[in-house]
Amino acid sequence: MTVKTELQSTIEAMVQKGKGILAADESLPTIAKRFKPIKVESTEETRRSWRSLLLTTPKLGDYISGIILFEETLTQKSDDGTPLPQVAEKQGIVPGIKVDKGKIPLVNSPGDMITQGLDGLADRLLVYKEQGARFAKWREVYPITTHNPKRLGIEANAEVLARYAAICQSVGIVPIVEPEVLIDGDHTIERCFEVIEAVQHAVYHALHRHGVILEHTILKPSMVTPGKEHANKATPEEVAEYTVRELRRTVPAAVPSINFLSGGQTPEEATANLNAMNALFPDEPWELSFSYGRALQQPALQAWQGKAENTKAAQDALYHRARLNGAARYGKYQATMENE
Repeated sequence: MTVKTELQSTIEAMVQKGKGILAADESLPTIAKRFKPIKVESTEETRRSWRSLLLTTPKLGDYISGIILFEETLTQKSDDGTPLPQVAEKQGIVPGIKVDKGKIPLVNSPGDMITQGLDGLADRLLVYKEQGARFAKWREVYPITTHNPKRLGIEANAEVLARYAAICQSVGIVPIVEPEVLIDGDHTIERCFEVIEAVQHAVYHALHRHGVILEHTILKPSMVTPGKEHANKATPEEVAEYTVRELRRTVPAAVPSINFLSGGQTPEEATANLNAMNALFPDEPWELSFSYGRALQQPALQAWQGKAENTKAAQDALYHRARLNGAARYGKYQATMENE
């Protein structure tokens, strides 16, 4: 199989009507933070147990077409001894892997961040591929302040995302490109629009420079929303209108799917906002989908509480959220469905 055929076949498996991606790639500090409120200690076994619970949820593949895993999960097994990437494949879910090594401050651009992990990436990808991963994800982070992100921050991050994407494609791995503009702060929705527009312009210029095949990529962006501390909350219709207007200005039609991150939204908000986009703008050139972490997992975590006897309740909660987001993919979600 040629690299291009391999990339195309992965994209076709991941980009399906009514389906989205489950992000289960929390780093060790992040998953410890998620476990803390339910009083579960983060150990290799509790993480294995939790991620096995997610992947063995009956019929999860009805609404989930891909799952982003953390490195250790690729080598872990379900309770019956099946490697977790194989458990995903059996559900019709494509396994993928987070490959960046986390963010650090960007030198000479105070307030901006840059993500590490490009050194040795091609070799790591070949190992992950052997372990079952077919796509990868890399996140760059952009805080919004009066002065950030600066031009240097925007361009340096775009360059890193493009280099990562080109390396992925060279070894037959589909890259998810994630420029996350943070929801933290009290900025207006207009300021968020302005920043995301600048960020995504730079990202697509860089992808073009590096010869990345856009048809074999997925974009994982932030929605355009006011900052978390801003006095006025935006309605789902406003979020949809601003977000789609920004995407039309920056994202080429060649990109097959835009899978939004939930980034600080509640599960209900993330679903309602995605729904509004698909209801109001059904004819866009890309699929408007989801790649949620907490907005899919949170209700299941609450139901689980680290206890084996709560497995079914947790899986039911995950399936319920996945189904509601599946409805949002068609613009058919309604708040009343939350209690069904």
